[in-house]
Amino acid sequence: MTSYLIRNAQILGGAPQDILIADGLVREIGTGLTAEADVDIDAHGLIVLPGLVDLHTHLREPGKEDAETVLTGTRAAAMGGFTAVHAMANTTPVADHAAVVEQVWQLGKDSGYCDVHPVGAVTVGLEGKQLAELAGMHDSAAGVRVFSDDGKCVDDAALMRRALEYVKTVDGVVAQHAQEPRLTEGAQMNEGAVSAELGMEGWPAVAEEAIIARDVLLASHIGARLHVCHLSTVGSVRIVRWAKSQGWDVTAEVTPHHLLLTDEMVRSGDPVFKVNPPLRTENDVLALREALADGTIDAVATDHAPHPDADKDCAWAVAAMGMVGLETALSVVQQTMVDTGLMNWEGVADRMSHRPARIGRLTGQGRPVAVGEPANLVLFDPGYRGTVNAETFATRSRNTPFRGLELPGRVRATFLRGVPTVLAGELVEPGELA
Repeated sequence: MTSYLIRNAQILGGAPQDILIADGLVREIGTGLTAEADVDIDAHGLIVLPGLVDLHTHLREPGKEDAETVLTGTRAAAMGGFTAVHAMANTTPVADHAAVVEQVWQLGKDSGYCDVHPVGAVTVGLEGKQLAELAGMHDSAAGVRVFSDDGKCVDDAALMRRALEYVKTVDGVVAQHAQEPRLTEGAQMNEGAVSAELGMEGWPAVAEEAIIARDVLLASHIGARLHVCHLSTVGSVRIVRWAKSQGWDVTAEVTPHHLLLTDEMVRSGDPVFKVNPPLRTENDVLALREALADGTIDAVATDHAPHPDADKDCAWAVAAMGMVGLETALSVVQQTMVDTGLMNWEGVADRMSHRPARIGRLTGQGRPVAVGEPANLVLFDPGYRGTVNAETFATRSRNTPFRGLELPGRVRATFLRGVPTVLAGELVEPGELA
């Protein structure tokens, strides 16, 4: 393997140091290293973070390759600094049995850009009626540990209880999409002043909060792990904070777009801002930031949801919900959390690498940048500022809500077990991954 000497890098924003990478591992860290390496990289002014881990990525393959493939999605992940992603189950066919999760897992291995960990569906066909083949997916080559019907809520309490009981036996976790369907029929955006002015059917915050309240109680009763997907309201934060204060094994994530954007964006009428759960109010955004800073929210997860142009370039009412987010996540976190003084780079590493890896029970990912550890790391330039240009994205889709917005920071290099997937801000092509 090619060896790399990274000079003058600031690990988690600390004092400049040199890092020697060889044979897939971090071999030395220090100042003025004299070791010889095949490639020298000047990292002056760059922050070094452990490779990012995304708990919530829609790679669309199999079945929706016009929006994304495992290859294009993992290329986008690498450009965003991610070395591992969890691929959600709402593919066609649904990832509700071993054959599909193994297919996605193998496609991830073949891509070489990041580790792909398939998420198994909780119920057959995401229909919320019958438990999927949870044991088969866990025992497969993919070794599934995270189960979710994301995009749909497991709203049947008895079924949710049985899912929690099973995943407890394998130290897995159910990742719940908290949405009471009877309270959100026909919902188009957040229920509030803006929806009233626009005359749109609103999605009340209580539709999210009611499911979370039920599920934390179920998880406590069973002694199982529960993970709450894409938290979006003040009330949801309060419930998760209370559950954690009881010592219950509950974790939660927030998306970059819910840290930055509000329902005021919907006034534009652009379906790029249509997302599930919907963009909420400024008060919700501030509460989410505070909760991420104090650790109530464990992880930033992108909910990267690519769609072909036709599904977004249409009337709001019929447009698909979702936004791409892998390539802008770290920049949004810098703007909303680091540049505001709410979090330092050590906190970013914790919420975007260490904790997500622990929740997903990953080994070899989410490890500190330290001697003897796998060389999964990111070189990030926090001083860069640039306008988001969706046409340059590695993802196959262009439905970013940040198009034309100036954001800070840029990934300059990503290493996966000592192999660069991004160098000098550009993707390393497949034939060069070695």
